[in-house]
Amino acid sequence: MLDNSVYQNPLNTRYASKAMCENFSDKKRFALWRKLWIALAEAEMELGLNISKAQIDEMKKYAEDINFELAEKYEREVRHDVMAHVHAFGDQAKSAMPIIHLGATSCFVDCNSELIILNDALEIVKGKLVNVMDKLRAFALKYKALPTLGFTHLQPAQLTTVGKRATLWLQDLTMDYHNLVSLQKSFKLRGVKGTTGTQASFMELFGGDEVKVAELEKRVINKLGYDKVYGVTGQTYPRKFDYNVLCVLSQIAQSAYKFSNDIRILQNMKEIEEPFEKSQIGSSAMAYKRNPMRSERMGSLARFVISLPMNSAITAGTQWFERTLDDSANRRIVNAQAFLALDGILNIYMNVSENLVVYDKVIAKHIAAELPFMATENIMMECVKAGGNRQELHEKIRVLSMQAGKNVKEFGKDNNLIELIKEDKTFAPVHDKIDEILDAHKFIGRAPSQTVEFIKNEVDPILNENTAVLGQKGDVKI
Repeated sequence: MLDNSVYQNPLNTRYASKAMCENFSDKKRFALWRKLWIALAEAEMELGLNISKAQIDEMKKYAEDINFELAEKYEREVRHDVMAHVHAFGDQAKSAMPIIHLGATSCFVDCNSELIILNDALEIVKGKLVNVMDKLRAFALKYKALPTLGFTHLQPAQLTTVGKRATLWLQDLTMDYHNLVSLQKSFKLRGVKGTTGTQASFMELFGGDEVKVAELEKRVINKLGYDKVYGVTGQTYPRKFDYNVLCVLSQIAQSAYKFSNDIRILQNMKEIEEPFEKSQIGSSAMAYKRNPMRSERMGSLARFVISLPMNSAITAGTQWFERTLDDSANRRIVNAQAFLALDGILNIYMNVSENLVVYDKVIAKHIAAELPFMATENIMMECVKAGGNRQELHEKIRVLSMQAGKNVKEFGKDNNLIELIKEDKTFAPVHDKIDEILDAHKFIGRAPSQTVEFIKNEVDPILNENTAVLGQKGDVKI
């Protein structure tokens, strides 16, 4: 039950999934701290420090049993979150209290745990991203040959197909996917570096033995399941990594924003709609309305995520020398909320892309209103082949087009250019071919083939690499 007397973050209560919320939870963070302390103590014991297996075993006994209330009590007293948890852990694992956090600085647990959390969050994002791609893939192939008006400058342009347009959304996501994977490949832990990154405290513990200090770091990160660390650090891992992470999240948000705007416009045109549930209310005043609520929410959350990299850029640029603490409170908010917001975006994106409704007859009606103008070149060429004069035909079409345009814009009537052409003897050679000339499928170029080729060459390889996570559904909480 929520406490309705205090502010609740809507990212938790309305938008983000349970999995992403749990990933940034205190439970996970502080469990990682204990896992790090255990790995450190165990590696120090293996390399000869006076630490017993019984102490390690007692730490492991309480690894997941976090005494939150006691830790909060300690933090109010000492004003230091890491030391509060050292004391709370030590109150449980009493024999190990003297060696918990031995040689380490706060950033040993804080930075390494944060990096692991970010890496796990990227994996959640990747899983949802490929599921969106999978759903758009099915949509694109289903409608690869359905002609629709293309738009440039939001004005009717040459025809494309509904499926080909979906490949534009897909192409944005493939770029995002490759950027995300590239970021994951560059992932490193901070490692075991000491207070200012020199490992001086560990050199003291091991009597100046550099080989053992290097081995200590290697063993600790291996125990955590990783194999790469930053070669040098100050007290923290490079804050530029946060910026790189948020840039990738921003790029995904940009792609989602573009998709959501396209759907909102198409819904206004009544060509394509996002899902609308049986009991859903579109407007509190106008009962007939079917507002694109999901797409609007995507855009709203996307705008928030897109704005965040600048925040991390400032943080990275203002880290004085080995570190300054004005990053801490900022990063507690920015990193988690960026992922929670993007998680909400991808949940909606999955839901919408899987349940899009296409109104092909409305699409055909809109094509019929514009295609006569586009077909005039074809009509003119057919008449030339029948012996007509190209310049005379061009002038005649220009005059008739102006007349038809006036009929549409000034009188609000249908485009009657084809009727005017059929009534004009100048175009007699094509009167019996006009319906064939106006077949919309003759104006879509290679759109169907391009759709199939793009999916085969660029989308399917990504999906084939991620079959284990396919099949997710987009859950729209509220």
